[in-house]
Amino acid sequence: MTTTSQTAFIALAARHGVIADLADDALPTRVRAWRGQDLALPDEGTHFVYCAAGSAALECELGGFPLAEGMYAALPAHGRIVCGGAGRGLVITRLEFRGAFLVGGPVEERGRLRYIDGCTDSLLIPPVVLGDPCLNLLHIPPGTHQTQHVHPSIRVGTILSGTGTCETPGGKIALEPGLDFVIRAGGRHSFHTAGEALRVLAWHPDSDCGPSHEDHPMLNRTWIDASGARVR
Repeated sequence: MTTTSQTAFIALAARHGVIADLADDALPTRVRAWRGQDLALPDEGTHFVYCAAGSAALECELGGFPLAEGMYAALPAHGRIVCGGAGRGLVITRLEFRGAFLVGGPVEERGRLRYIDGCTDSLLIPPVVLGDPCLNLLHIPPGTHQTQHVHPSIRVGTILSGTGTCETPGGKIALEPGLDFVIRAGGRHSFHTAGEALRVLAWHPDSDCGPSHEDHPMLNRTWIDASGARVR
C-alpha cells in the first residue's frame, strides 16, 4: 500500500492476496481479497470475511460453510476461502485477537440504527465484549452530504452498491461497487451521494460499546428480589 502521512482515505488495489498490511497500527490489522482464486487464511488472529460477488466456501477445522453473495463470517483460526475460480470478497484480519466464530447474512438493504446526517447503520458482527472489533453495514441515502468527521481508529471497508464520493482535505475520491479502502485514524472525511443510495461495509478494529463484566444481559436480568436488585 503506497500512501503519504497526509492521506485520509486510501483506495486499495483491486488484486488477489494481501492488499493492505497495517501490522504496525496501534490495532494491528491485515487486509486480503480474493478475486477468482482460493485464499489461505493463516492462524494469525480473527478473520472477518465478506463475500462480495459470486459464492464461496469458508473451510476450517469446524467444516465447510457456504457463503452466498452478501454473507459474512468471523473465523478465529486458520482456514481457507474456496471460490471455484470465480467471485470476489474481502478478508480483514485483526491480528493477535481471538474473536468468536460466526456465519451470517446476507446483509440487509438498510441499517437499523440511526447515524449522522440521515444515514443508518447495522452491527453485522457486534462486539462480544466491550472493546472488540465489529463489522457494520452503513447505508447512505440519495442526496446525502455528510458532515466532515474523523474516527479514533482505522476503518476498513468496501463499497457494496451505489455510487458517490468521499471528500477529504486532499481531494475527492469516486466511490463505486467493489472499491476496497482504508480510512486512517484521525483522517478527516465525508461521504456524499447524488441520485442513488450508497451501501458500505465498514469494519472497526475496536468499539466503545458492548457487554462488559459489569453490564451484560445475563447479569442485568438476574434479580435477587422482586425489586429488581441485581446480583453483584
